[in-house]
Amino acid sequence: MSSADFVALLPLIVLGATAIVVMMSIAFRRSHALASTLTLVGLAVAFWSLWPAAGEVPRQVTPLLVIDRFALYYFGLIIAATFAVVLMSYGYLERHDVRREEFYVLLLVAALGSAVLVSSDHFISFFLGLEILSVTLYALSAYLTERGIALEAGMKYLVLAAASAAFLLFGMALVYAETGTMSFPQLASDFAAGGAAHLWVLAGIAFMVTGFGFKLAVVPFHLWTPDVYQGAPAPVTAFVASVSKGAMFAILLRFFYQSGSRDLHATLLIFGIIAIASMIAGNLMALFQNNVKRILAYSSIAHLGYLLVAFEAGGLFGAAAGTFYLTAYMITTLGAFGVIAVLSASGRDAEDIEDYRGLFWRRPGLATVFTVMLFSLAGIPLTAGFLGKFYTVAAGTNSSIWVLIFVLVATSVIGLFYYLRVVVALFATEHIPSDAERPLPVVPAMGGVTLGVLALALIWLGVYPHVILHAIQSAMSGIF
Repeated sequence: MSSADFVALLPLIVLGATAIVVMMSIAFRRSHALASTLTLVGLAVAFWSLWPAAGEVPRQVTPLLVIDRFALYYFGLIIAATFAVVLMSYGYLERHDVRREEFYVLLLVAALGSAVLVSSDHFISFFLGLEILSVTLYALSAYLTERGIALEAGMKYLVLAAASAAFLLFGMALVYAETGTMSFPQLASDFAAGGAAHLWVLAGIAFMVTGFGFKLAVVPFHLWTPDVYQGAPAPVTAFVASVSKGAMFAILLRFFYQSGSRDLHATLLIFGIIAIASMIAGNLMALFQNNVKRILAYSSIAHLGYLLVAFEAGGLFGAAAGTFYLTAYMITTLGAFGVIAVLSASGRDAEDIEDYRGLFWRRPGLATVFTVMLFSLAGIPLTAGFLGKFYTVAAGTNSSIWVLIFVLVATSVIGLFYYLRVVVALFATEHIPSDAERPLPVVPAMGGVTLGVLALALIWLGVYPHVILHAIQSAMSGIF
């Protein structure tokens, strides 16, 4: 490996090294504070390493990985989101009688798997990154072993993820059997020569869509989502909803754009159907939930449908709109589940709507942050969520996908209802429970500051998105 390759891979190397350092520190001395501190330092160094790596891109490092501006942008998102999850996890884990230190090792390895995914342009690295991410998520979902619901969530995720991985791997095998290559750019050459029309290639892509669909939790591959979101610890749910889905959307863009398979009529048709079904089913099922985690789970299905509208729009505009929407969604999801995490007690997470009734009159700061997050999910102006939907609709209009745009707008109106249900509960005055009736845990300083920063970032992106849009447009050059 040359020195330039080493510098380009520095973010991945630092993530892997940090996981090893934290693991070794546990072997010598168990300390929750030490493990979390080492994790935060390692993530900060990994984020800093993006700048020297940017001086070496674009760079193909072996046939498996490509480090370009697209990968670096998503590296930044993954590392920043993981940093926020660590900050929110410390106070949450302190309330539980578990071995806390290993949590950070798993989190770092999951972040490493996500980073491998977004820099993959080969089937082998794609599958390795996916499995590194998935295996750690099985353990993280069931981390609170004293809770039966957490073990159930881990088992459901394990069984269904294993099945989806089998579909994905079989799809890759069919494509390789026909084309003789596993490299995305080489697939593009073969598809351009007419190889994409072969039955085995189409069948392989269809199987791969199943694997993508499971990880993105879109209809009809969404059945695991509400149960895993509800059963997993709140910080883990935040990680799954933000980092895991963000990495999968990145590899979705890279594979289908770089291989040229996005231009197939069958691909556009199936993703169009999935997008419509996800937007409708996600919003309608969220209407009937009283559990905040399940509301956010079903709404995430709808939001991934919105992201697929940007994917369907295609071109630089569509890819940029989808990435901006994803950025806004990741910040919003981290904030929403962060509020749940800091309000959760040792016995159960604060997941029922009644847990939030009158919260504004007891914890005005938390209620305000949660309101901002819900407004962004609903697409209210002056939030990043509004601009994300605006750019998605604009990209769809530019590509004349009118049916998808109509469904997006109509289902967004439905979404207002269940988001406002939670907002109304936050500001309710008919019965404000006292701390004696329903005591609230003390908000950890790190968690409170993190939530404040996320809320400010959300508003900043909604008011002044120029800087992030410029970075996204530059990043998209990696897949065009």
